[in-house]
Amino acid sequence: MNILREGLLQLGFDKGEFFGIKILPIDELEAKMEKYIAILQEYNAKFDLINADEHDEIAVKHILDSLSGLPKVCEILSARFNANSLPVLENGLVSELSLADIGSGAGLPGIPLSTALPQFKFTLIERMTKRCAFLNHCAGELGLKNVTVEEDQAERLEQKRFDLCVFRAFRPLEKKMAKVLLRILKDGGCLCAYKAKKANIIEEMKSLPQKPKYEIFPLVVPFLTENTGDEEERERNLVVIEK
Repeated sequence: MNILREGLLQLGFDKGEFFGIKILPIDELEAKMEKYIAILQEYNAKFDLINADEHDEIAVKHILDSLSGLPKVCEILSARFNANSLPVLENGLVSELSLADIGSGAGLPGIPLSTALPQFKFTLIERMTKRCAFLNHCAGELGLKNVTVEEDQAERLEQKRFDLCVFRAFRPLEKKMAKVLLRILKDGGCLCAYKAKKANIIEEMKSLPQKPKYEIFPLVVPFLTENTGDEEERERNLVVIEK
């Protein structure tokens, strides 16, 4: 079985669009993600990028996990920003919107999302120089003309800069970081955080002094949240926090 291809089909990428927003054709997306997996495998040990080395493990835990949030991101872009009706420039980009992956690391979820949505401008924010070099290498190899890599810390970013920020949160969202992330959003913008257990998310939100408006959306990650093998199923959710 081609795990990546089957996962993309289960997530609905053969439809060619989500909520009126066009996505990269599935054959092109699959080819680029296969190339990305190969790059991750080549550079993982040197740059300490991800906790996986095998092709299928990377495909499931990192590529399909990242792409599982794309339908909800498209729904937000369509409903909140009318992105499906915004004019497209000669360079193919929707200029009015600016998206970012904060603490991009190995490029997750930013590279899979920006590959699937080539018409949207993505900024990959990463504080480590060697990882920025890796991200620039990936963008070049994958031909991602909509991607800019920026070496910086979230705390130093310009206020009200982005419409939508995504990040994979492996640690609890605490007071200081929540304030920083909301500060870099434009008014009316939102954060989309990939997280695990819903019960833990609720506790995190309760602990924040400024109670943000948020919703939790369950994510279905093929071969992870509905595991077909011997491994334990894992819970994944997308937390959408509004400004």
